[in-house]
Amino acid sequence: MDFTLSTEHEILRETVRSFAENEIQPVARELDEAERFSYETMAKMAELGLFGIFVSETYGGQAMDYLAYIIAVEELARVDGSHAATVAAGNSLGIGPIYYFGSEEQKRRYLPKLCKGETLWGFGLTEPNAGSDAANARTTAVLDGDAWVINGSKIFITNAATDITAGVTVLARTGTRPNGKPELSCILVETGTRGFTARPMHGKMMWRASNTAELYFEDCRVPRDHLLGERGHGFHQMMQTLDGGRLSIAAMGLGGAQGCFERALRYANQREQFGRPIATFQANAFKLADMATEIECARLLLYKACWLRDHELPFAKEAAMAKLYCSEVMYRCANHAVQLHGGYGLMKEYDVERFYRDQKLLEIGEGTSEVQRIVISRHIGARCL
Repeated sequence: MDFTLSTEHEILRETVRSFAENEIQPVARELDEAERFSYETMAKMAELGLFGIFVSETYGGQAMDYLAYIIAVEELARVDGSHAATVAAGNSLGIGPIYYFGSEEQKRRYLPKLCKGETLWGFGLTEPNAGSDAANARTTAVLDGDAWVINGSKIFITNAATDITAGVTVLARTGTRPNGKPELSCILVETGTRGFTARPMHGKMMWRASNTAELYFEDCRVPRDHLLGERGHGFHQMMQTLDGGRLSIAAMGLGGAQGCFERALRYANQREQFGRPIATFQANAFKLADMATEIECARLLLYKACWLRDHELPFAKEAAMAKLYCSEVMYRCANHAVQLHGGYGLMKEYDVERFYRDQKLLEIGEGTSEVQRIVISRHIGARCL
């Protein structure tokens, strides 16, 4: 059993880490405060090749493995959650469904620009009344001649309302199955299509420099051939997309936890009370020891899940475990980091304040911690209802 990363993975880690520290760190606090999506850093991430990492060179991708992608997200999250979210959603939710389920024409039409980072793509899944219960989506798509007519709305959709967003993949009801359950399909809707509106959402607690949107469809007509894959396969496509997406959310938790730990360790060694650094007090040293231990466990779990995926082995259970554990590890690390900073940890001039806010979405997005436990329990035979 060899835990050594390849030379390519190590070079990628160092490259993304250096980029994040030199290009993102100096502007992260300002962007968070202004709640502004940065096209400048987005372009630089694209130049670095952070979009389409796992996509074949045939469609403009980097043709690397999934672990490489996860390492990149991890290193971005170590510095800032908003930028990590842009890359994670851009790859897992934007590029992924088109790459894995799209027709050859759809791949060649959209993927090259998405992989270059010239455009972004959203994944319209969550609705105002259908979050964890995604199969209960109310958005409908009715076939009318050679077009789908879409009506409904989506909410909390990442990368869906930027100036370079080319479109969104929409999960919609396209009929009813013989057993009475809804038939769900995914449809590609391009930006600018009549009847489709994307509105940025503001006032977020976390990921304030990431683009989040509400989507509205009012008699939106989309060509029939914009169906993604086969009709009625939308739920299957969605679940496969979320399995991969959970790994990227786990990477954000792991990277964020690492960032919290490093900032807490540095501060604890510099801050003096009672004549010595606060890191020398057992209560604080134990917090740091717990953080380091849990981070190591989280990294091993996540990388194993990536190894399974890269070797085309079942990984859904491990993906759910990694997403659950890594997100909650970041919660504990962010909490310890703020505690070690004392009152300063509550001030925006210290990064741990932003990390503390950014962490919360990791326990909610792409399946809450409670949903992950349901998924895991079913895989292990507990048959949780």
